[in-house]
Amino acid sequence: MSSTELRHTALDALHRSLGATMTDFAGWDMPLRYGSERDEHIAVRTKAGLFDLSHMGEITVTGDGAAAFLNFALVGNIASVGVGRARYTMICQADGGILDDLIVYRLAETEYMVVANASNAQVVLDALTERAAGFDTEVRDDRDAYALIAVQGPESPGILKSLTDADLDGLKYYAGLPGTVAGVPALIARTGYTGEDGFELFVKPEHAVELWQALTKAGEGVGLVPCGLSCRDTLRLEAGMPLYGHELTTSLTPFDAGLGRVVKFEKEGDFVGREVLTEAAARAEANPPRVLVGLIAEGRRVPRAGYTVVAGGEVIGEVTSGAPSPTLGKPIAMAYVDAAHAAPGTEGVGVDIRGSHEPYEVVALPFYKRQK
Repeated sequence: MSSTELRHTALDALHRSLGATMTDFAGWDMPLRYGSERDEHIAVRTKAGLFDLSHMGEITVTGDGAAAFLNFALVGNIASVGVGRARYTMICQADGGILDDLIVYRLAETEYMVVANASNAQVVLDALTERAAGFDTEVRDDRDAYALIAVQGPESPGILKSLTDADLDGLKYYAGLPGTVAGVPALIARTGYTGEDGFELFVKPEHAVELWQALTKAGEGVGLVPCGLSCRDTLRLEAGMPLYGHELTTSLTPFDAGLGRVVKFEKEGDFVGREVLTEAAARAEANPPRVLVGLIAEGRRVPRAGYTVVAGGEVIGEVTSGAPSPTLGKPIAMAYVDAAHAAPGTEGVGVDIRGSHEPYEVVALPFYKRQK
């Protein structure tokens, strides 16, 4: 895709003024880093970081039949989500393969916002539109109606509190409430993809720059820094969070991905993939599929997605994501490995890095968990 065709967020000029290194991500021109990605990563772990996530795909679902429709279209029990709460879920193909992982916010009794990954936004929109037939509901593409700014890290509640009178203390994890931040109307959600406490602020694109600047000013004294997609990736990797296209694909069911808990068979009525996923659940119980594990390097070489995991001269799995971990000070990876080699502490596991079998320690995910 040529640079002339890339989509730009409302904060594009601001990123460039800050000297960001830009990159094509899912057809959007996005900041990869502003300075050192390691420094940005550590800022989020110890202080706070500011992210532009306006490339995410917002889809609004409204109508009296919205809850029943989402229960049919997605694998989760969306009808049981209270107003003002959010749920992590997935949309699957009829064959059980994962089309995308999603966060669904219930904004009102008959109004929901589905947030899809940037790379899958059109696929999810098309699937929802097709599945809405016969339901009293409307599916609306609202990707251009929102800019999304995230402030993440231990200092984020204090930064946000200085700019809003919304009840942040009462806002639980995976909840959202309408409020005003620095004079800007926003949906304030306590969600994120870093393993830290933090907030995601959905606002109109025309308000994005003033909100970003207000957050920057409010965070000046506590070490807030702008952060790019590069540290977002290492943060989510340390937190053991899956990334679509790496840990999740159409060739895997939620049970293959170790995320069978998101599939709610107890909900009423049929849903897309129910029958196939019922079989996948039984299969996973009888014959465990490859398990998603953490790998920590004993040496300095970094494993990358697609590298094979080996033990005793046999291929036992494949790396899905890998990077140096700023928090652990060592290279880490997530990988799907045969169940026989998945227990933490399993000996003799290596990663084939250009023909050399580098030793790795098998650990349980996540690599990093914040102190509450």
